[in-house]
Amino acid sequence: MGKVVIFSAPSGSGKTTVVNHLLSHFDCFAFSVSATSRAPRGTEQDGQAYYFISSDEFRRRIAAGDFVEYEEVYNGVFYGTLKSEVERIWAQGKVILFDVDVKGGVSLKRVFGDDALSVFVKAPSIKELRRRLELRATDSPEFIDERVKKARIEMLYQPKFDYVLVNDDLATCLAEAERVVGEFLQK
Repeated sequence: MGKVVIFSAPSGSGKTTVVNHLLSHFDCFAFSVSATSRAPRGTEQDGQAYYFISSDEFRRRIAAGDFVEYEEVYNGVFYGTLKSEVERIWAQGKVILFDVDVKGGVSLKRVFGDDALSVFVKAPSIKELRRRLELRATDSPEFIDERVKKARIEMLYQPKFDYVLVNDDLATCLAEAERVVGEFLQK
């Protein structure tokens, strides 16, 4: 088993920005593409942003034991990590970099134990988180309310992570992410 680095956060915290920065900064990483039963958004391509599969196919693959972890994040909308994705990356001799929801991050840490660094990224406040979600302009006001409500619950998971990274100032956040990840990779 190789090393893995897990980044999790409530929507709007900046987790994907941090993950993309780390992918460009460290050559040892390969991004783990998650599977989802939701429809593609915008220009998302199958196999790049996600592996897009139907809810029925997702359930069939759960029953077959094809997932390292999975979660029904919203009613009828599944996300998960395929075992085949983990095996593919390790076969390349790479360190897996995960960008997953909070419950998925906790599950992955439980699976990989000391071979994993789990980082919880958070916005400086719920008010700022809402502002960021509104600026994205990708969700309805009702869905933003749902995401903020979910974020309040997800914030309770912080103690289950190895490190909490506050994304208040992006440059500072990225430098701190590099430092924490670099130290883990040196172990």
